[in-house]
Amino acid sequence: MKYQARIFITLRPSVLDPAGTAVQSALKQMDYHVDSVRIGKYVEIALEAKDDAEATQKLDEAADKLLANPVIEDYRFEFTQVV
Repeated sequence: MKYQARIFITLRPSVLDPAGTAVQSALKQMDYHVDSVRIGKYVEIALEAKDDAEATQKLDEAADKLLANPVIEDYRFEFTQVV
């Protein structure tokens, strides 16, 4: 089966986010008063797997070993089967 996955990678809440702080500051200077900004990554992957369980296992492994740094980042993903 073919799947389309979306992976969202964010810094853990305890990790400082200098890029987010810079964007927040710029937004405030532009008169957009926001409480906080966190910068993350978004990845789309097309993959093949025999079933949902295998797709989950492959995506979890890819995110944990390559796409995210598990020491400072969290990730979540969602996927759908495509025809």
